[in-house]
Amino acid sequence: MIALAGVMSLWNVSAATATGADCAGRPDALGTARILTVDSSTPRVGRKHFPTTLPLRPKEVALTFDDGPLPGTTGRILDTLKSECVRATFFLLGRMAVKSPALARRELAEGHTVAHHSYNHPLLGHIKPDRAMADINRGFAADDIALYGKAGAEPRTPFFRFPGFVSSPELLERLAARKIVVFGADEWAGDWNPMRPQEQLELVMARLRHSNGGILLLHDTKQQTAEMLPGLLRALKAGGYKIVHVVPPR
Repeated sequence: MIALAGVMSLWNVSAATATGADCAGRPDALGTARILTVDSSTPRVGRKHFPTTLPLRPKEVALTFDDGPLPGTTGRILDTLKSECVRATFFLLGRMAVKSPALARRELAEGHTVAHHSYNHPLLGHIKPDRAMADINRGFAADDIALYGKAGAEPRTPFFRFPGFVSSPELLERLAARKIVVFGADEWAGDWNPMRPQEQLELVMARLRHSNGGILLLHDTKQQTAEMLPGLLRALKAGGYKIVHVVPPR
């Protein structure tokens, strides 16, 4: 219990935010149940890849999207999230942010957390560490220029996810030294595999029932995911799941 208290002390959980009752014109909306502020001194989360994860309660879900922004699918996903007053975390590819900065800024403007996923999506743990860090840093800079018009020495949002979850001990330590949180996942949609939206919905819900919630990985570049998302949010509402929005300290 002492160890658990020590882990929990690294997290600051704020009060509830946009519930369904607060969603304009949609009292039945899923909403966002609460905000979870993640202290960047906590180096890595997600049980698929690491020993620890976010301190989520049973049936709480943190929605995360990788690889965008992409015109068409990202906009449709943002429309769906907005209609349900749900906030998520988007892990951007730098090269995609360069191509679609307005979409990246829309994510930010609509209250989502906008984080980082490298520049070119290489499997970073399979290349030399200096080359890997160069791609990571290029992604940080490209994302922040798209979002804020300029980049500093460190990313404004200190959250990062490795492409393909392929990391290495050296890269993890380098990011931890910079107080950048590395996100894995607790469950994923498997949406890199082609399937019908209904099949994907059934797969995701079965996995969430098994894990009782957690960090969920999706991709905002996938048409099947954009088509599936409205049904997923309705299924989460019907199943008594709650959405948690993950944010860095301010």
